[in-house]
Parts: sequence; structure tokens; C-alpha cells
Amino acid sequence: MSLVEIVLVYQSLLGIYGDRGNAVVLRHRLRVRGRDAVVRVIEPGQPVPATGAVYLLGGGENAAQDSAVRHLKEDGHLFEAVARGAVLFAVCAGFQIAGRSFTTGDGDTVTEGLGLLDVETRPGPTRAVGEILSTWTKPDGTDYALTGFENHAGYTYLGASAQPLGRVEVGLGNNGDGTEGAVQGHVIGTYPHGPVLARNPDLADHLLELALGVRLEPWPDAEVEELRRQRLAWARKLAPRP
Repeated sequence: MSLVEIVLVYQSLLGIYGDRGNAVVLRHRLRVRGRDAVVRVIEPGQPVPATGAVYLLGGGENAAQDSAVRHLKEDGHLFEAVARGAVLFAVCAGFQIAGRSFTTGDGDTVTEGLGLLDVETRPGPTRAVGEILSTWTKPDGTDYALTGFENHAGYTYLGASAQPLGRVEVGLGNNGDGTEGAVQGHVIGTYPHGPVLARNPDLADHLLELALGVRLEPWPDAEVEELRRQRLAWARKLAPRP
């Protein structure tokens, strides 16, 4: 069975919220199923491998976003990987830079993004900070609650080629319109931290199934499910009353 490469892109720039944990979760969920997996941490100045199965972008600050976009465009390998069908999972700042354009800084300068998602991000009237809970409809048609923590000042708007990842129950999400995240082919963007894949193992397995092109056997974890139950119960207490 071939080695599965998980590529953590620019941890020094896009790693301030612990999103590195998403790579650990993916590797673990492969290894417990007997699949060989490795996490490759790539920093600016190092070539991004074009051979990865899953690429991860995390959260970062304004200057880090600008720098990450510049380096990724100069490198070019992430575009090659996505074009051949690799999965890109982008969180918060990573979500924003994966889009067509985003803003950074006090001057609200618009920066051209990677163009891998048909979304645009602009400044919002209020910062979104706190627990977020949304509902993701899985490929089999069943609903699954996604839990995490959002912290972003940008409001993201989806174009015609992107579909929302989830429907917001608690929190702001993309821009207050009831949507959270975006999906376009094998590119998925979302705002929650946590790390989000540690909180939502079914989403982690979905990324792996997209990357591998196979269905993974279930891997229940009673401890993880109990933590999910507690987090979901707490988040729902925060829901506005009718």
C-alpha cells in the first residue's frame, strides 16, 4: 500500500491557531486503519511537493497571508496538485487566500488570492469570535454537526462555482447569511479552528476518502464522540432563543 502524503503548508506563516493538529488527525486516522502516512511540513523557500494527497492551509495574520500567497504563486506546485485531484483543506486565513481575492490591513487593500475557490473576502462590520456550530450534509445525504471556534474579521462571499460547506446554527460563519465555508471540487474552505478535524472526525474521513478515492471503514472512538456530545450541547445553549 503506497505512502499517503499529507502536506502542511507554511506552518510558520499559517499556524498560529493550532491548525497543525489537522495534519496529526489525518495521519492518525490513516494509521489506525493500517495505511502508511507521513506529514511533510513545508516552509517558505522550500518547494511544495506536487505529489501530496492532502494539502493543509491554516490560520494566520494579515502579513502572513500576503507572504503565503506570494510564495505559493511563485512555487506553483499547489496548483498542479489541485489540478490532478489532490485535496486542499484551508482554514480561516487559508480559506481566504484560497479565494479569488481578500483584504488585509487597515487600508483594506484588495489582494488577488490563489483562485482555487470562487469566493471573495472583504472587511465585515463586526469581528466573529466564539463557538460556531453548523450542519454539513454528507455525501450519503445524512446531516452531521460541525463544531469549532471562529475568529475572523473578514466576511467571505461565495460565487456561483462554490457551494457552502455547512448551514450555520450558532455563530456568524461566512458573513452572517447562514452559510459556513465553501466547497469546490476537492477544495474545501472553512473558518473553525479547534483543530476542526479533531472535533469532527467524519469531516476528516471525508477528506481522506476524497484524496484516496475509496470508502474508509468506520473507526468509532467513544472518547472523541463523548467530547463531541459535550461540545455540541454547550454550543446549542448559545443558540439565540426564538
